[in-house]
Amino acid sequence: MKTADDCEKTIIDVVEEFDYSTQNEVYNKSFRKWRKNKNNPFAFNFSANTKESVFIDGKGFVNNSPAVAECETINRIFFIIGCAMLIWITTENIIGKIIIYIIGTVGINVHTTFFSTAYYGGSIEIVSALIAIALIKILIPVFYMRKKFRVPLKVEFMGTMNDSAELINAMAMALMVCTIANIPDAYSSSAKEIYDYFKSTDTDISVWGQSEYVIYTIFDVVIISVASEILFRGAIFSVLRQFGDIFAVIITSVMSALLTQDFREMPAVFLISAIASVGMLKSGSVFTAFAVSIIYKMYQLSIVIIETSTSENMFIIRNLIMTGIFAVGSLAVITIYFIKKKTDRQNHLAVYTSEITLKERILYSFRVYPFWAVAVICVIAGIIKIVY
Repeated sequence: MKTADDCEKTIIDVVEEFDYSTQNEVYNKSFRKWRKNKNNPFAFNFSANTKESVFIDGKGFVNNSPAVAECETINRIFFIIGCAMLIWITTENIIGKIIIYIIGTVGINVHTTFFSTAYYGGSIEIVSALIAIALIKILIPVFYMRKKFRVPLKVEFMGTMNDSAELINAMAMALMVCTIANIPDAYSSSAKEIYDYFKSTDTDISVWGQSEYVIYTIFDVVIISVASEILFRGAIFSVLRQFGDIFAVIITSVMSALLTQDFREMPAVFLISAIASVGMLKSGSVFTAFAVSIIYKMYQLSIVIIETSTSENMFIIRNLIMTGIFAVGSLAVITIYFIKKKTDRQNHLAVYTSEITLKERILYSFRVYPFWAVAVICVIAGIIKIVY
């Protein structure tokens, strides 16, 4: 005779079985509510008795399968993510250049070509165009996914700092990764191009004496960093997390790297994205991701400034600064590790188990159209940048 416990083991509820111990109760309550909405096509909320069968015309009695439900949900999610990525690259490579061409023909002094990231014209016009295109390519995908996924703000943006030590740890790791990845052109080519442009506009005025460049730098380092994290660590990460933290970290990191469309940047961006994701999860706040992204952009800018210097000691200065930054980051990481080990406060990521392995889930995700098509386009764009 079967006991009640034996019967309970046949019941599967993927929402309740998820590990909610890594975040606060306000977040967990909102996350559960979003996932349990039966009218939500983007929430994996399968629940059933594995010993029960459903009759389907032409197939007979079929057992309900959480693996099938999981794949169907992933397919719907990655179709939307693929469309959002397509908006990003289309705006950056086509729509933005068309807009510049149109406004250039009506007398506004800004110009570019379809096969270059360089801009020509007046400094005010160039900065205005760069800011406008950057905002459009990020914010439209954010609004698009927010409308489709309808994730509550409390879930989309982790806002409670559960562990400030993890914030410092993530920032320190970012410093280490920035140093290691900077070999020798890990910074973006566009960052160097805009710096060289302002440096050559007036030899009597320093780059930092030009208000347009200062405005652009603040925008690129702070505003774009925050906006990008709202997209990757907010709109996208919150939906993918239901399939496990590791899966969400890998996918968002790969996406961040691919959308650079530059093989020189991809390794550094992938690692920085992974640090931002893990740091956000362990600290409990998206502000950790903001800080990591801002540090990366500031490091890029610093290396560009140093390497464009005409000083004979440029390489010595650069190497000393990089060594010092790496040493500071390493010391902070080691110190925090031993402090947390001593206090027995080792934060973990939410574990997710399924009939589908992590590798299979990732491979299935990359087969969803148009996600795979956009990934291919990004790779081709990266190859073109290397060749030309």
